[in-house]
Amino acid sequence: MRQIPEGLAASLAGGVTTLARCWRITRRDGVVVALTEHDEDLAVDGTLFRAAAGASGSEDAAALGFAVGGGEMAAALTSELIDDADLDAGRYDGAGIELILADWSAPEHFLLLRRAHLGEVRRSEGSFTAELRGLSSALNVVRGRLFTAGCDADLGDGRCRIDLAGPAYTGHGTVSAAEGPGLIVAEGLGAFAGGWFTQGRLVFTGGASAGFATEVKAHTVSAAGDVRLELWQRPPVTPVPGESFTVTAGCDKRFATCRDRFANTLNFRGFPHMPGNDAVLRVATPGRP
Repeated sequence: MRQIPEGLAASLAGGVTTLARCWRITRRDGVVVALTEHDEDLAVDGTLFRAAAGASGSEDAAALGFAVGGGEMAAALTSELIDDADLDAGRYDGAGIELILADWSAPEHFLLLRRAHLGEVRRSEGSFTAELRGLSSALNVVRGRLFTAGCDADLGDGRCRIDLAGPAYTGHGTVSAAEGPGLIVAEGLGAFAGGWFTQGRLVFTGGASAGFATEVKAHTVSAAGDVRLELWQRPPVTPVPGESFTVTAGCDKRFATCRDRFANTLNFRGFPHMPGNDAVLRVATPGRP
């Protein structure tokens, strides 16, 4: 049973309440953004909750068992607190959120209602609405080994053991032109064959998007030698000529790729000879083994 502090309990028992909800968002890089629905800033639990974003929230849903509870919060996009570039860069993906109920007339009286994680974010007309997913949502994440024909290791990790720092697997380039938010023409990668960086990882090391990382959807080389990289996620700011980046080789997780491209069959973490659905569903037919 949840214990309500005496000061807050007295406020709840009064004829007129002076309550406000507060949201403390902790990004994975440690940055904390605190918002409140009150019309003035509040100092609660050692954190200053800002009213500038005009935050508001929906009803908080809870469920029995392992069902994922949650709710929503909405706020204005402001350059001082949360802006489009932060959301585009994925800086709030998977952020932790604490929902706090506080007495704005006596902020030392507060109650932590729940902890959650940031889910889907929708944006429209200068504001955003974020889905709050309960902690049980972590139970939906696959953990441990997967028995599949493809490899379940990430290229370059401790199980794969390929050293991506070597010049054969890492390229350093600059943006020559941007043909769209997620499509760039690159310089400095002429030594690599087309497709080498498909499903690889690109990290901007210079310019307005420095630090932004995303996967490469396609790496192509035209007949004229122009290198194009199509990105799965567009950078927060459209790249401009001269911005630098590093990109690492990609892997499609197939045994043939591991063998022929990386000569790494001993560390292949899949089961290439495991029968597929066609073998499982096959029925006995006269004349066939």
